[in-house]
Amino acid sequence: MHTTEHEWITTPVTAGLLRGALDLERTAHGVLPHRLPARARAQCPDGQLALAESQPSGVRLVLRTRATAVELDTLPTKRVYAGAPPRPDGVYDLLVDGRLAGQGSVRGGSTLTVDMATGAAEHRPGPVGTLRFTGLPGEMKTVEIWLPHNETTELVALRTDAPVEPAPDHASTVWLHHGSSISHGSDAASPTTTWPARAASLAGVELINLGLSGSALLDPFTARTLRDTPADLISVKIGINLVNTDLMRLRAFTPAVHGFLDTVREGHPTAPLLVVSPLLCPIHEDTPGPSAPDLGALSTGRLRFRAAGDPAERASGKLTLGVIREELARIVGQRAPEDPNLRLLDGRELYGPADHDELPLPDGLHPDADTHRRIGERFAELAFTAGGPFARETA
Repeated sequence: MHTTEHEWITTPVTAGLLRGALDLERTAHGVLPHRLPARARAQCPDGQLALAESQPSGVRLVLRTRATAVELDTLPTKRVYAGAPPRPDGVYDLLVDGRLAGQGSVRGGSTLTVDMATGAAEHRPGPVGTLRFTGLPGEMKTVEIWLPHNETTELVALRTDAPVEPAPDHASTVWLHHGSSISHGSDAASPTTTWPARAASLAGVELINLGLSGSALLDPFTARTLRDTPADLISVKIGINLVNTDLMRLRAFTPAVHGFLDTVREGHPTAPLLVVSPLLCPIHEDTPGPSAPDLGALSTGRLRFRAAGDPAERASGKLTLGVIREELARIVGQRAPEDPNLRLLDGRELYGPADHDELPLPDGLHPDADTHRRIGERFAELAFTAGGPFARETA
């Protein structure tokens, strides 16, 4: 039961109150934000993709209101890894006029138990929970509730003690980004501290985050989604998931990258387009995938990954991060004379050997919360400041 000291007003959750979502599905409980449109989802029945795109990284409710109290009923889906310690509950960030004003979590919810050894997953339904924020200032303000970046979240009911209205569209620059679990947010502390959210905040731009954990695979439907989504600035981070999944060889990779960029350019012919090559990841710098869970570490309650490929297989076209960086540089160099707004950023400028010495990847693949902040600050500096690919023109 929610508290009764307020005169509650219930407002339907509609697309007009959400930013960062590209689709809104009606469910038995309420609405479920998606980061890929229905047509794209229908073209790939992969469970990992379905999980990733339904986790609302960068998705937030944005309201104008005088409310001093806000309640949001949600039905989260929590991930549980068999044999590993429980994951913390997803975090909701509350921003008032752009400043962090509170955080919370919703307990309970459904669970998705994943067996890393076999890949099997079991879904168990659970109850709706309530997120509550009180003590907000009583004047008119913009309230943002950023949904957990790593927890599928059905929105069931929104209650406030004063009327709400959608925040007006403003002239903010829209930055559309696509990448892997690192862009999705992996082990960031909260949804506003994933590296893309941190970079967007520092740069003062509006983020649409299509970071899709395990699913940055040069899929044509993802390219079409980028093509069809209005944006001023676009970045695509390419590489690590292609090695993780051992999805393709160099022969397929090169034309797939060209085709992906061609499709994006159909919708955004002159927008600044930044290709970001992989961050440093020592296990896959020179060793192909697939990535595999380290079952020895899992038996001790730790989640770690290892490279299961053989470096000798590079001769037959297997991809490593080193191979991908070299080929992306060649591709961008080849296209640049006809596409002056296409640029390349070497991912090791965001996270390189010196960073790894100081802030190693805890599980061998994913950066921790401190590293997310560093990557976001580096990206903001390299991409958005003078001379960067996303630098704003000045009169």
